[in-house]
Amino acid sequence: MGTARARLTLAAAALCAALAGYWMAQQLDRTSPRLASGTWLPRPKPVGEFRLTDTTGRDFTRRDLGGAPTLVFFGFTHCPDVCPTTLMKLAQVRKRAGLEGLRVLFVSVDPQRDTAALLGLYLHAFDPAFLGLTGDPGPILTLAANFGVAASRVQLPGSDYTMDHSAVLFLLDARARIAAIFTPPFEVPALAADLRRAAPYL
Repeated sequence: MGTARARLTLAAAALCAALAGYWMAQQLDRTSPRLASGTWLPRPKPVGEFRLTDTTGRDFTRRDLGGAPTLVFFGFTHCPDVCPTTLMKLAQVRKRAGLEGLRVLFVSVDPQRDTAALLGLYLHAFDPAFLGLTGDPGPILTLAANFGVAASRVQLPGSDYTMDHSAVLFLLDARARIAAIFTPPFEVPALAADLRRAAPYL
């Protein structure tokens, strides 16, 4: 009898543990979407305070990030391949995702060449709704570091140079917090589908 009772007790404990695990999994599913092409952060990371210049020449701060979900990408207008390819895909994603109010923000890591006017013309070629930021090198590097983005100048033969930078895409929620991270390669259908899954949590 003792052995049988012990087995029943162990079986009941195992069942309870399984039910508890299932309940926990259900709770997690309700608080975070399952992304196919990115990583949803368990705790959204607030973006630090900053002040840069948008393509109209106006100040743009952390407060301006609030109110709607935003995809953020760091790059530069003289980028030969990664940046234009990514922006072209993001223009398609913004239309296919069908996420109301979704913004795309491109932050220049090359403020020496990327004036507000040049940045505006560059982004307009991909999507007139795209937002762009530039400014002094110090605040840009600080903001990049806040996102965990690395950027450095690489001298080329002669007097020309290029910029090495992280090609990471960040999804911000309406409270200006980093909610998800996407890394290359970016595929339009998968990214658009992930944004639709994430919409209720933004």
